Amino acid sequence: MKKVEQESLLKSFFLFFFSQSLLIGALFFINYQKEVQTLDEQIFSQMRICSFNLQCKEYGIDFVQKNGHELYKLYKKQDELTSYFTIPNSKKNYLKIYLKKSLYAAKISKIKRSLLLQFLLLEFIIALLSFGFALYALSPLRNALRLTEEFIKDILHDFNTPLSTLRLNISMLKSKFGETSQIKRIENSVANILNLQSNLRSYLNSHASQKEEFELYDFLQERVNLISSNYKSIHFSVETMNVKLFTNKDAFSRIVDNLLSNAAKYNKKNGTVNIRYKENNLLIQDSGKGIKNPKRVFERFYKEQERGIGIGLHIVKKLCEELKIKISVESQIDKGTIFYLNLTPLI
Repeated sequence: MKKVEQESLLKSFFLFFFSQSLLIGALFFINYQKEVQTLDEQIFSQMRICSFNLQCKEYGIDFVQKNGHELYKLYKKQDELTSYFTIPNSKKNYLKIYLKKSLYAAKISKIKRSLLLQFLLLEFIIALLSFGFALYALSPLRNALRLTEEFIKDILHDFNTPLSTLRLNISMLKSKFGETSQIKRIENSVANILNLQSNLRSYLNSHASQKEEFELYDFLQERVNLISSNYKSIHFSVETMNVKLFTNKDAFSRIVDNLLSNAAKYNKKNGTVNIRYKENNLLIQDSGKGIKNPKRVFERFYKEQERGIGIGLHIVKKLCEELKIKISVESQIDKGTIFYLNLTPLI
């Protein structure tokens, strides 16, 4: 199950489960109050019967002066429950019948245990229903994702034939006319299409379980050597770092390649791209044009330049989430941009 499906399943489950649990909890609280009220009425009735026959098993009996006592009412005192009744032919005293608070607390605990067991049983049933509801609600999303993936796979498949034809014809043109600026532009366009193709494949694949250990510095040098060959006017530098990562190398390559390509592509002429490591963060800094709205840069199809279609950084964000990397960005117009990759989970 993909991450977006897991997230949707959990949100649907907890939304239904907690809403029903709150409703059931409120009903059980009202029922508890009614049970306590019924218990109080039952105790008072037993006290009243006891006042007639004085045969009281749980209750104590005493005589008190009439002053300040209201008859036929249940008093809940700190250490006992008490009621007062008249005594035939007595003008000075009332009959006091009382129940110790410990016995009353035991009766209340019995009610609570009974209601709690019922509540837990209902919660279990609600959890099962919530899971079933969440799975049912997930079906449209899974169908939409499946159609999207099939569409992307069809596009990737259809890319192959025209790309092969383009690359073959470029080779023929180079052998006939040599390395010209027009042919170079065509090669760059084909490279962009191939990069898009790789991004789409990364979008489809899951990388969380495919991990390996590698040296970060050697890896970065390899990616810089690959990217810099397409941007001769940009100076790349990688500071020495002694760090090993344990993660999916292919997915991490897609992240770094996209960030390095953007840093070079939207840089100034004779600009710089500096890569350094600081406090578990990998920093990729360029001297380029900057980003007007850094908060929106990871949105799908958002772009500030004519070039590209605006999904590269969105895929970077998706891959970072998949690899548990926290990514952030700082940018100033005409001064440059810094991308931060927190590599703590990978070290």
